[in-house]
Amino acid sequence: MTHTPAASGPSGDYDPDSSEPQPPGSLAALIGRVLAEIDALQFASFSKDTALDLGLLLVELGRQRSLPIAIDITKGEQVLFHAALDGATPDNERWINAKKRTAQRYEVPSLLVGLRARAAGGLIEDNAWFDQMEFAAHGGAFPIYVRGTGAVAVVTVSGLPQKADHELVVEALRLVLAPESTTP
Repeated sequence: MTHTPAASGPSGDYDPDSSEPQPPGSLAALIGRVLAEIDALQFASFSKDTALDLGLLLVELGRQRSLPIAIDITKGEQVLFHAALDGATPDNERWINAKKRTAQRYEVPSLLVGLRARAAGGLIEDNAWFDQMEFAAHGGAFPIYVRGTGAVAVVTVSGLPQKADHELVVEALRLVLAPESTTP
């Protein structure tokens, strides 16, 4: 499976990084897709071994595609996995922490926080109460959900356009969860 960053264009996908007019209905469609991902990407349980598997899979995908990314999986205050691939910069660490705090605070993917603000007619960053030194409503941080429990950790990728960061995390979650979904 190859990863190509999605962008606004002939496909009609919403691009949160574009200042160009977006296709009608594309924002609502992307919000719906992220909500469906939340429902679909839930673990039966999540352990440190699972975090390692997920982190190593993201490293493998990043290396195969020569992606300049940093990866983080954190449960509460404990870092379960962290890596920076060739091309990642110290700025990626700031983005990881800010996106992770957003996903932890709202218990939804950081992309969804930003998209919901746009759907309400603005940017969350325009609100005085939103501290951009602490939080970032940009894609790339996705809570780890355990069925019946809720969010227990956060996996974050930084280094690509925000939608591509989000999609890489979703791809890895789908691959890690694939064996679980085939178990009775």
